[in-house]
Amino acid sequence: MLKRTGLALLLLTASQAHAEYQCSVRPQDDVIISPQTVQVVGAGGNLQITADGDVTRDGKALSLNDNQRQKAFSYQNALRKDLPWIDQGAQQHLETARVALDKVIVQQLGTDSNVRNRLTTLNDQLKQQMNRIIEHRSDGLTFHHKAIAQVEQDGRNIVQQSMGGVLQDSLNEMGVKQVANSNGNPLQAIMGNLGGLQQAIKNEWNNQEQDFQNFGRDVCKRVTALETQRKDLVKALN
Repeated sequence: MLKRTGLALLLLTASQAHAEYQCSVRPQDDVIISPQTVQVVGAGGNLQITADGDVTRDGKALSLNDNQRQKAFSYQNALRKDLPWIDQGAQQHLETARVALDKVIVQQLGTDSNVRNRLTTLNDQLKQQMNRIIEHRSDGLTFHHKAIAQVEQDGRNIVQQSMGGVLQDSLNEMGVKQVANSNGNPLQAIMGNLGGLQQAIKNEWNNQEQDFQNFGRDVCKRVTALETQRKDLVKALN
């Protein structure tokens, strides 16, 4: 029962943080977005694309025909639109899960439960991990493609470590209340309440699961489209 409860919490807090990366297409380029240019660094070289579609490759300005310029313009425009959308959506879904879990904890353990503090800390830690992939800068965003695999692993480790504290606090807080209020078997009452907490979390996950899955699919579509545009541009420039 304890393991299943921890798994439910894990799903609620971690799935939306990583759902956007569970896609068959994995970007192989870093992207640096600034007001002046979009820079794409990877197998296709070091491309700098202006908002007008001018392209510099490996420090050399290219002479473009209309088709090449249009592809460059469309690609940099899509990156400017889609990377912030992915970042904001992931942040929003993470916060939605925290609020939903907090509501369950308040209902099951009370407003003074330390589990609420642990969930807030976990939320902050996962957002920090996400910033390793899509880094916020004062003048834009930087996407670090090599950070994805490491962040997935580190994020799972952070969640698993947090769950130990969450479960321990849940047991302690239930134990204190049952010792104070129960005339029966405190251990039996604690296990019953833990089962209620597990069911409440499961119900909340069921309420949100479809939305999380839809977000993940939408992100995958955008990532796939961006990769197609990148390949088309590189092919056109060669």
